[in-house]
Amino acid sequence: MQATKKQEHPEKSKRFETPWHLLEPWQAAAWLKVDPEKGLDHEESQRRLDAFGPNMIMEQRRRGPMRMFIGQFTDFMIIVLILAGIVSGLIGESSDTIAIAVIVVLNGVIGFIQEFRAERAVAALKRLASPTAQVLRGGSIQTVAARDLVPGDLVLLEAGNVVPADLKLLDVARLKVEEAALTGESLPVEKSRAVLRELESPLGDRRNMAYKGTIATYGRGLGMIVATGMETELGKIARLLSQDKESKTPLQQRLAVFGKRLALLVLTICAIIFAVGLLRGEPPVLMFLTAVSLAVAAIPEALPAVSTVSLALGARRMVQKNALIRRLPAVETLGSVTFICSDKTGTLTQNRMQAEAFYVEESMREGIAQDFPPPLLHALALNNDARRDEQGIVVGDPTETALYEAAVRAGYDGAELVKTMPRLDEVPFDSERKLMSTLHQDDSGFVVYTKGAPENLLPLCVEQWHASGPQPLAVENVMATAEQMAAQGLRVLALAWKRLAERPSPQSGDALESGLCFLGLVGLMDPPRPEAKQAVDLCRSAGIVPVMITGDHPATAKAIALRLGIADEDSEVLTGQDLANMSLEEFEQRVNSVRVYARVAPEQKIKIVQALQDKGEFVAMTGDGVNDAPALGIANIGVSMGKIGTDVAREASHMVLLDDNFATIVTAVREGRRIFDNIRKFIKYALTGNSAEIWTLFLAPFIGLPIPLLPIHILWINLVTDGLPGLALAVEPEERGIMQRPPRPPQQSIFAEGMWQHILWVGLLMAGVSLFAQGWAYVNDSPRWQSMVFTVLTLSQMGHVLAIRSDRVSLFRQGLFSNLPLFGAVMLTFGLQMAVLYVPALQPIFKTQALSLNELMFCLGLSSVVFVTVEIEKWVRRRRT
Repeated sequence: MQATKKQEHPEKSKRFETPWHLLEPWQAAAWLKVDPEKGLDHEESQRRLDAFGPNMIMEQRRRGPMRMFIGQFTDFMIIVLILAGIVSGLIGESSDTIAIAVIVVLNGVIGFIQEFRAERAVAALKRLASPTAQVLRGGSIQTVAARDLVPGDLVLLEAGNVVPADLKLLDVARLKVEEAALTGESLPVEKSRAVLRELESPLGDRRNMAYKGTIATYGRGLGMIVATGMETELGKIARLLSQDKESKTPLQQRLAVFGKRLALLVLTICAIIFAVGLLRGEPPVLMFLTAVSLAVAAIPEALPAVSTVSLALGARRMVQKNALIRRLPAVETLGSVTFICSDKTGTLTQNRMQAEAFYVEESMREGIAQDFPPPLLHALALNNDARRDEQGIVVGDPTETALYEAAVRAGYDGAELVKTMPRLDEVPFDSERKLMSTLHQDDSGFVVYTKGAPENLLPLCVEQWHASGPQPLAVENVMATAEQMAAQGLRVLALAWKRLAERPSPQSGDALESGLCFLGLVGLMDPPRPEAKQAVDLCRSAGIVPVMITGDHPATAKAIALRLGIADEDSEVLTGQDLANMSLEEFEQRVNSVRVYARVAPEQKIKIVQALQDKGEFVAMTGDGVNDAPALGIANIGVSMGKIGTDVAREASHMVLLDDNFATIVTAVREGRRIFDNIRKFIKYALTGNSAEIWTLFLAPFIGLPIPLLPIHILWINLVTDGLPGLALAVEPEERGIMQRPPRPPQQSIFAEGMWQHILWVGLLMAGVSLFAQGWAYVNDSPRWQSMVFTVLTLSQMGHVLAIRSDRVSLFRQGLFSNLPLFGAVMLTFGLQMAVLYVPALQPIFKTQALSLNELMFCLGLSSVVFVTVEIEKWVRRRRT
């Protein structure tokens, strides 16, 4: 949808440059000319709506469906195939024409579907908008459509509300906002109205702001709209998405270059054969048909089909393994990935807090145990607002659910304890005190449990717990321990308690929170997924570099990276602020060595991906939030989360992990490598056979032999050999050690690792045995010499396809039946070849004659030479390695 041009508001250009987080509430109100007690009146809000436009995510104008579809047929390889189809039709080979037409249309439809991807990503952003909002206008609270909100409107937020626009918070009451989708923070952020002092502070640190598309999870607040529509942080991401450029996959790049070179080479060779035939006195019409037939046969028109079928079969296998492929080339691209840039929260971690470490009785303990001080375990269970729902699942604030579950693991279930130790009173948590206290009654009287930030709780303590009795409290030692735990990426809370002889008066917070006994420290963390470390290790063994990019705190990011093996103790953590202060040249010098990025903004994620791509790397980007969508779009392969991921991330990605399991990426890498291997095998097989046909026709005149094949023979060989056997290579099982080799260099030619040499010498060998059969029959005056050449060339290719199923492993070790489709295709091709030789009705069509038994055995023996020689080549390769 296009925004219509609106009248420019006098403050509009200034407003977008204003650092709202640095302003006092009254300054923001004065800047936007709004009364914070009454809000805007109806006339002013309408005027601003006309000036700023609707509060919506606008979509960019895109090509129409017809132009999209036509644009799919401009690739050079596709044009060559279309011309080959036309030529096939002109010489009466309608079956080739139909096959080529189907292949071309199939590729066009796939490309057409892919082009809607960016448009769907922007549409998903629109769905994040809140449909209505509670707004203070003209001194009264009104329900207003979110699209009609304007800068200066006063919005009331409550738990469960989606923030409808970017807000400067004027008043908060224990307000917490879930910002993981926008900033990567794993916990809801507690908001305040305090003014910040750092101009370049990242979004996650701007506690006095709330942003469009985030969700209020607790408390309430009042905010003033400072940005709407495309000028919000969400809108800026939408603008980044609309500017995304599609990058071709490695396979597409290689096939495009391959197609151009092959077409030029084939046309040149066909012209030479045509000219040589004329010089020998061959009929011009025969030579023309021969040259044209050879041109059609030499171009492997089944290559796009084999690629598509290989990718489609791979995509189907991936769905069974919880990976949904949104774009077929994505599977192959993963096989070439050299860097995986992964979001932390929910991707490498579980997106839920867990109590990881405890400081109890002056010693550090990993995990909770039943021998912990009973008061500490009671404090975890009772000083807590978490609860169980109807399904028995613990729900509530992530920090409190983590403490509750830790107590349950030690045998202290708060739901049961509260029956014997009911809560009588509480002093709720707030952002200034950073403490929460609860008063309970038990058989011995009254007891107070308090938890909170160590720096706030320790001054209220007069002693510390010890099994032998209270001990003097060493505040400096405890604070030093708390700082060490925080440096390890843990969120640290202190716990304390005391007994009271009588119940204090209500609202007596000071009476509850004084003279406390310190119980211990608890360190919480969003822990790594259990399977993530193994997945990271497999990536490293496969030569893929995992990189963490997160909006979370640097210490937390490094702690998770250390656990997973992404980084080591000496690895640096580059923050978004570091990145902003670094020139592009400096960053590109360091980008290959940085493994952890923290406090990163969406634009900087794009910068990281692009810098790696500029260094020649193929980059996969995983993520689940709105902030990940632009980087997912420009990465060579974007991988989003299916369960906890946002619609925006899924629509911008190439592949969706249905189980949100980072390890599934390793499966995709394995599948991608297998598919690329199989496509290379098909290219090796098809071009070797095609080169054999060219060499056979090209060399025959120079050794004094007549034209060995007729046009119908060439087209038949092309049809039966490039068809089913080639397609059956798509389901070839993976090579051994496929995940112990480095990724294929993105710049490497598809013919690398000796493939073009194999095509050349095996093609010459096939031509040699075929011409030997022709010469032997010609010398012995056999009238069936042409049928013998025809048979040897066809069956040699069947022996070749069986031998190249693996680059190193012998067919005898693989077994004939380990790829049943290929074995069946070879048997069918052999049967069809026998049919055109021995079925009387087919002989006049294919210009063949029935071979004698001796001639057939002679042809079978010559055909097996190719198979035996390629097996010897593999034996030599095994010996070398």
